[in-house]
Amino acid sequence: MEMGAAPAGAGGLEVVVFPWLAFGHMIPFLELSKRLAARGHTVAFVSTPRNLARLPPVPAGHSARLRFVPLPLPAVEGLPEGAEATSDLPPDKVGLLKKAMDGLADPLAAFLAAGKRPDWIVHDFCHHWVPPIADQLKVASATFLIFQAAFLVFVGPRWANASHPRTEPEHFAEPPRWIPFQSTTFFLRHEAQWVTDAFRANASGVSDMDRWWQVLEHSRLTIHRSCEELEPRMFGLLSDLFRKPAVPAGILLPGAPDDRDEGHRQSSSGDVARPQVLRWLDDQPSKSVIYVALGSEAPLTPENAHELALGLELAGVRFLWALRKPAGTTNGDELLLPAGFEERTRDRGVVCTGWVPQVEALAHCATGAFLTHCGWGSTIESLSFGIPLVMLPFVVDQPLIARAMAERGIGVEVARDVKDGSFDRDGVAVAVRRVMVEEQGKVLATNTKKLQEVLVDQGREEHYIDELEDYLRRYK
Repeated sequence: MEMGAAPAGAGGLEVVVFPWLAFGHMIPFLELSKRLAARGHTVAFVSTPRNLARLPPVPAGHSARLRFVPLPLPAVEGLPEGAEATSDLPPDKVGLLKKAMDGLADPLAAFLAAGKRPDWIVHDFCHHWVPPIADQLKVASATFLIFQAAFLVFVGPRWANASHPRTEPEHFAEPPRWIPFQSTTFFLRHEAQWVTDAFRANASGVSDMDRWWQVLEHSRLTIHRSCEELEPRMFGLLSDLFRKPAVPAGILLPGAPDDRDEGHRQSSSGDVARPQVLRWLDDQPSKSVIYVALGSEAPLTPENAHELALGLELAGVRFLWALRKPAGTTNGDELLLPAGFEERTRDRGVVCTGWVPQVEALAHCATGAFLTHCGWGSTIESLSFGIPLVMLPFVVDQPLIARAMAERGIGVEVARDVKDGSFDRDGVAVAVRRVMVEEQGKVLATNTKKLQEVLVDQGREEHYIDELEDYLRRYK
């Protein structure tokens, strides 16, 4: 029997997956779907038409068992036409996208009732109306969480928050009382405001915390894009806190794990479609470049962008910066970069405001470090290539991830003002040089390489899917 194949006579499961309308969620949901389809299970991947059109195509080998199911997004006043994902919107409009997604309840129920009854629906953190539909149709439901598992521990269940109320930002500046061991799972004072906001209703009429608690309370189990090696002790604690199995599914990286070892971190010369930024990397010395990318939704202001640029200039190292247009910049009225910056750094740096293939950039042998916002997906990608981190977190679980990675000795966080969270060029330069130039960088690189060897072990990844598959069979 092939690795990961279903036992003879076991029969395939019918699974519906429905991620939140953000590509940082849809891509891991798609990877989980492909893993299940490869094992003989039938998977229906539900999203909106425009999002499905923007996803990578289903591999030919999985097309018989994995299909895309489009559900048109209802119009909502104030939501721009054609906006179907968080990347189409400024942050202050995301509540309206949740409101529009809530309008998919009836179409989803109709889809589930129309064909063969599925065994499972696997949904995201914000689909609070899905478990009641699943219960009515006698379909098991599970929540797949693409965040760091420690973040869910930090949020905690409703009962624990009732026992230990947290109502002010300072209440979140220490580990919650239900973590029984030493932990870096806490926010600094300037990071915690968004947490208190999550308890308040947004434009959808429902708070994010209420959505979260409702889906978790009514799911049979939770599935996590993580593993014991990355987050020891967290899954047993989660199972105890939420009183249901918390099942790690592994890191679910796109692509073949064999392509992520040192021997494959090189250019594919002769590819005429190779992006220009990768051709630039081809000309740089090994491990000499810091790749800079802060995700598609980081609240980067023009002032932040200027300080980051000047910090890279001060650090004096080679860089490739995938620069998204900062929030508040309109029609090019404001400079994305300080005057003369690109001219002064032209001999050692490239700023790309278009698309950059992040996985290929991280995999390249010229890349020696990653300056990142510490989104969980980006962090996992970097670790899977053995790339140490310069960390500039902004919102949600990013500060918790940065703190955990610093504790493990695989990254350095850019210093921020303890009162307002601001950072400056000097702090950027110091952190970059620690990782790229100074002796500490060698220790960080060694630690990251050791973790990489564990994370990209194919047998270990298959074992996590084996265990998930077993739970899906037993709890349906």
